[in-house]
Amino acid sequence: MEALFAGLDVSTQSCKLVVIDVENGSVLHVDRVEYDRDLPSYGTEEGAVAGLGEGVSESDPRMWIEAVEILLERLSEAGVPADRVRCISVSGQQHGLVALTADGDLARPRAKLWNDFSTAEECRVLTEAVGGPEAMIEEVGNSQRTGYTAPKILHLRRHEPEAYAHASTLFVVHNYINWYLTGGADGGVRVMEPGDTSGMALWHPGTGRWSRKVIEAIDPKLPEKLPPVRPADQTIGNVGANLAARFGLSPDCRIDAGAGDNMYGALGTGNFEPGIVTVSLGTSGTACTVLDEPFIDPTGEIAAYCDSTGRYLPLLCVSNMSNGYNAALERFELTHEEFDSLVLSAPAGNRGRVLVPWYEGERTPDLPHAAPLYFGFGLADFEPATLCRAVLEGHVLNLYEGFTRMPVTPDEIRLTGGLANSSSWCQTIADVFRAETVPVRGEGAALGAAIHAAWVWYVETGDERPLADVAGPFVVLDEDRRRRPDPRYRAAYGLLKRIYRALAGRARGLEGEDPFALRRDLLAL
Repeated sequence: MEALFAGLDVSTQSCKLVVIDVENGSVLHVDRVEYDRDLPSYGTEEGAVAGLGEGVSESDPRMWIEAVEILLERLSEAGVPADRVRCISVSGQQHGLVALTADGDLARPRAKLWNDFSTAEECRVLTEAVGGPEAMIEEVGNSQRTGYTAPKILHLRRHEPEAYAHASTLFVVHNYINWYLTGGADGGVRVMEPGDTSGMALWHPGTGRWSRKVIEAIDPKLPEKLPPVRPADQTIGNVGANLAARFGLSPDCRIDAGAGDNMYGALGTGNFEPGIVTVSLGTSGTACTVLDEPFIDPTGEIAAYCDSTGRYLPLLCVSNMSNGYNAALERFELTHEEFDSLVLSAPAGNRGRVLVPWYEGERTPDLPHAAPLYFGFGLADFEPATLCRAVLEGHVLNLYEGFTRMPVTPDEIRLTGGLANSSSWCQTIADVFRAETVPVRGEGAALGAAIHAAWVWYVETGDERPLADVAGPFVVLDEDRRRRPDPRYRAAYGLLKRIYRALAGRARGLEGEDPFALRRDLLAL
């Protein structure tokens, strides 16, 4: 019987399952559970528990387990032979903190998520404790940000000391799902892997070591609660016996080390060789590329991660992406197609009208209390076409401004996420980044997880086939939507990028060019 491989993506708003047959190069099964819609008892809005207060974003980890169980149960109902699944890999939303007791209970009933901004004070405390921002980057390869896990751990110890004391293991999300899949409270495996671990701001992706200084600032006994870090390109154990019996899985099915969603999102778009850039357009916006050597940004704005193959994945993340776009659709009662048409009625560059889209604070640049800025708008300009063009260009410019710190000139940008289906988003990214841009068909991080599961299983069973051979049939570029930079707009977008940099810099108290003079030059084109 031919082997099958499964990838789970436990993301912020949903849980997805993909099953692939590598020998036939086919995706056999795709399924999804939407937390808000399908698991209403948990009271979530966009995947987080509603009503917890400004800046707080948390979920009940049991919701993720219930979603996984629903997907595994529906797998057999869909006629997929679950007993042929040889390996499962889990992609998880990064940075979330799950606290387990020694008995496998939750030491804290909810997990803080990546988009929780309630730990700004803990970021300051940790940074000061090690000697400032530069010292922090030297310690962990990253700055301390509210999204990362280290300040969440300190927040737990400071504000909920009993829960912290009862916790024997501190996980990120995909490690928790792996623990459940390998048996949970009945002998589940408690380990971590370099990719997601490097996003904790507690472990240095370049040196592969925990930071003693950051640990001391949190709790000298913290290492007792941190699982060992195992390689990303290995399995960690078999599926739990009870789980196998419940869902018809083979007891010999292996569980892959797994990774964060950004690592597997890159893999699912064929981004495992230098020169390819993956841009994900979803709740947040990210851009990443694979490098053979670690890249440590001295400002900490580009996250330093390991990837899922033994290399490195510098990554930019902006927290504002689909929110402005979705608000524009709702405000003007537009479909996606109507938005695209409306944008075309306003000129590229928007005659120097610029929106800095820091709607809910921002991660890059690190401004948790930021607010949006409007520049160049007259009283008559607050109408649908101009505002929609400003929303679109503002989001892309915000992403590009952070991307300028990345150590790569892209040969090609591959798009994933819901907004990748929009022709106006594809073209604007091509124009602003000055690179060919193409959406990738498929299931993103869940597909990347399934590909990784297959690759690791083949290697461990003596089949040393290259990752590119495993992934090749599943990385499908949407050539009909490929966009190239339009030479007619090169000058306008060149000036618009300078205007955006000047505005964003001045809002942060930085010196730079005069945005009014630059706008005058753009209007003169």
